[in-house]
Amino acid sequence: MFKNVTIYRIAPGWDATLESMEAALDAARFVPCGATQDKSVGWVEPRGEAHGPLVESVAGQRILKLRIETKGVPGSVVREKAQEEADHIEATTGRKPGKKETKALREEALLTLLPQAFARQSQVWIWMDLKNGWLVTDASSQGKTDEVITALVRAFDQLSVTLLQTEVTPQTAMTQWLSATSSDEWPGGFSVERECELKSGDEEKSVVKFTRHNLATDEVRQHIVEGKLPTRLALSWEGRIGFVLTEAMQLKKLSFLEGVFDGRPDEGESGFDTDVALTTGELTQLIPAMIEALGGEMSLGPATAPSQPMQAVDEAQSADDPPF
Repeated sequence: MFKNVTIYRIAPGWDATLESMEAALDAARFVPCGATQDKSVGWVEPRGEAHGPLVESVAGQRILKLRIETKGVPGSVVREKAQEEADHIEATTGRKPGKKETKALREEALLTLLPQAFARQSQVWIWMDLKNGWLVTDASSQGKTDEVITALVRAFDQLSVTLLQTEVTPQTAMTQWLSATSSDEWPGGFSVERECELKSGDEEKSVVKFTRHNLATDEVRQHIVEGKLPTRLALSWEGRIGFVLTEAMQLKKLSFLEGVFDGRPDEGESGFDTDVALTTGELTQLIPAMIEALGGEMSLGPATAPSQPMQAVDEAQSADDPPF
């Protein structure tokens, strides 16, 4: 289900019954982009069943799925078409369009070209653990994360969420773990793996990346002594889950290691239920362990929907991709 994990804290007092959630999301079901529409965001059925529920409850966990569709026209193509129209105006009237008219010509050119543009879709999974008060998304970028929070806050009037932050920042903790001379100094259950990225804070902003490399070496520790700080570090937990921790408290490249999914059904409805139960079951153990390793949770104010327009979706994912 999740290739990435960003964790929020759900504030108490929200009406989270299945009926109320379903009704709220039904009002914002996904509708494909219209002919002259460049973006559409809406909720789709987690199981992929047409006209099915938009909120799935499996083993007490709520699963939602947001679809984002964008249509884009290269700026060079828009400018070229607008210039053709500007040249036509100048040739027929002897008047060269001014800045305001040129801008209008480009807007008109975009509307003319949009119906011919290919649509790109991406999906974002959302998991709500109401017992623990977590909201988890697998958004792969800040733009997608903003899309998710905006869509959730718009759908659920009383929902208030806070980005989870810890007393010890991930960067500080990663620095300590990479500086350790023994694995005994790593937090319980966690192991440093073979990938990391280090960046310097000076004007040069130099970057050093290690891939498939033993990180418990003097070479890595020397980079840290010289002022380079980790921004990404590959870790594993209890030999069950592998991931890359980022300085922004995101878990990237999430993978369940050998044996975790043994015996699951290959496909069908039971496969969906099993994958949800196994995935959320593992993460409900990993997340508290990760929080503890980072010194415990810090309490902050509620997050709100971004006031600025969302940035363009930077990754496309086929609507037919399997959920897990």
